[in-house]
Amino acid sequence: MNLSLYLLTVLIWGTTWIAIKLQLEVVAIPASIAYRFALAAVVLFAMLLASRRLQRLDARGQALCMVQGLCLFCLNFLCFYSASQWIPSGLIAVVFSTATLWNALNARLFFQQRIAANVLAGGALGLAGLALLFWPELAGHTATRETWQGLGLALLGTLCFSAGNMVSSLQQKDGIRPLTSNAWGMFYGALMLAAYCLLSGTPFGFQWSFAYVGSLLYLAIPGSVIGFTAYLTLVGRLGPERAAYCTVLFPVVALNVSAFFEGYQWTLPALLGLVLVMLGNLLVFRRARRTGAPTLPAAES
Repeated sequence: MNLSLYLLTVLIWGTTWIAIKLQLEVVAIPASIAYRFALAAVVLFAMLLASRRLQRLDARGQALCMVQGLCLFCLNFLCFYSASQWIPSGLIAVVFSTATLWNALNARLFFQQRIAANVLAGGALGLAGLALLFWPELAGHTATRETWQGLGLALLGTLCFSAGNMVSSLQQKDGIRPLTSNAWGMFYGALMLAAYCLLSGTPFGFQWSFAYVGSLLYLAIPGSVIGFTAYLTLVGRLGPERAAYCTVLFPVVALNVSAFFEGYQWTLPALLGLVLVMLGNLLVFRRARRTGAPTLPAAES
């Protein structure tokens, strides 16, 4: 069962990036993200209400969910969807896997948690790996302003996600279970995106094509509901440290999917860069496993 849940999480969250690609140039990005999380929120609320597991939240709890929705289900996905216009989805997944480093830095900034030496070493390896992965485009004749914009947006989206992790840490300290916080967070994220569309005049278009509807359903149900539920089940069965190792494998799946669907070309520097990113993540996770220190929520997509 543990192996099945582990593989399910890796396969789903490693392939959501290519589904995001199918959402582009069809419907406005803010509207597509709003549809995704509105549908996911409906499904989560239905599940929680049917099982009588939806927690009642006070004003502080609702406020935290609103901030979580802004960071995790609004701003970061606006960045990721926009970055997908200019760089391969597999590379975005690699950038996203560096969230472990940003979590450690933000935990130091907001919660005064000490940063271990091997966390810094892992972060340095990860950043070196990213440089190698992007080097053929950034150093060659194919480097464009859009490439830099895509990389910058992917990094900004990862930082927003990490900020959402800090909020999630506060929620769990307050006794708010992740399923409840995510249901409300997705609802608020979808609401904020819908409000932005209305205020900015962004059209609420919809495309009834197989590619768009299929990718939307995949992102909302497997990507946002099933994958997250599988991951949480792993956390309960294995503990957060061991469960978080699945994030190390996301880039492997995402880059191979990108090679098949987007024509991403593997090069020797890219392979070396991927290895460095994975080794960096492993170093970050080893600290939590060895000391038993609490870890922040791992990457979700």
